[in-house]
Amino acid sequence: MLTLVTGGNGFIGRYLVEQLLARGDRVRVIGRGSYPELAALGVECFQIDLSDPAAASGLANALRGVEVVFHVAAKADIWGPFEIFYRNNVSATQRLVRAATKAGVPKLVYTSSPSVAIGEVDLDGVDESTPIPTRHLSAYAATKALAESYVLACNDIATTALRPHIVWGPRDPHIFPRLLARARRGRLVQIGAGKNLVDITYVENAAEAHILAADALSARSPLRGRAYFIGQEQPVNLWDFINEILTRSGIKPVRRSISLPTAMRVASIFEGIYLSLNLPGEPPFTRMLVNQLGRSHWFDHSAAKRDFGYSPRISIAEGLRRTL
Repeated sequence: MLTLVTGGNGFIGRYLVEQLLARGDRVRVIGRGSYPELAALGVECFQIDLSDPAAASGLANALRGVEVVFHVAAKADIWGPFEIFYRNNVSATQRLVRAATKAGVPKLVYTSSPSVAIGEVDLDGVDESTPIPTRHLSAYAATKALAESYVLACNDIATTALRPHIVWGPRDPHIFPRLLARARRGRLVQIGAGKNLVDITYVENAAEAHILAADALSARSPLRGRAYFIGQEQPVNLWDFINEILTRSGIKPVRRSISLPTAMRVASIFEGIYLSLNLPGEPPFTRMLVNQLGRSHWFDHSAAKRDFGYSPRISIAEGLRRTL
């Protein structure tokens, strides 16, 4: 099968490419850079900026003959101008879907995020029927929600969306490095009472879920037009999990704490200062970060198991062994 992966040199994307190659698929990737390591593996690489309106001609070539598109590429920071997130997460997705439809690609799997469903309340074991909040705490979450809605509403191509939560593992460029860096600088503070449960997803499981979903997706399958939460076999106590990572990395566990309401007020102040003064970088606290660290957000994964057989093959314990 000929597949196309956007963001194929990214975290989830690279594992997805490797798994597709391992089972004998032909793989193309789209990205902003050139990827000699992927090319050496036999991957056909197309250097295309999906956020650029001029990308249409390049997309036509990249999509020719493709049987399934995995749209993994996204801007995933927790802070930044809404316009940049919109251009990279919404406009780029719309451009890709239109081009795939025009090229006659039969199906597309979109990498979404549970952030689209996370507002300012705890989410304990909810399923995909939980409503999308009217207000999000970050431009990332808001634009991923808009893009997911667009993808799932398409009529001329079979689409589905996956929402893997807190993806981690070897080669993680985001969660573990940032966590360890904050802890080493003494800037990691427990938000709330430390009792909140969250879903996490080992990266190889997240990649495998994409392939399972693509194989089960068709014009008449139950996946079409639906989103699915993806995670491990059970939620974890977030701060126990964080402290295990720190301890096994030779760093002392987090001892300082701040209440959730106080942290939210501090984050709002920081965000206001950064916005009013147009400061570079990101605030030490943002409301999205506080919400992620201080509230419970774990999900019912039974729909993914029922509709395309997803079950996390690699356990949390094994994932930590491989990562640390």
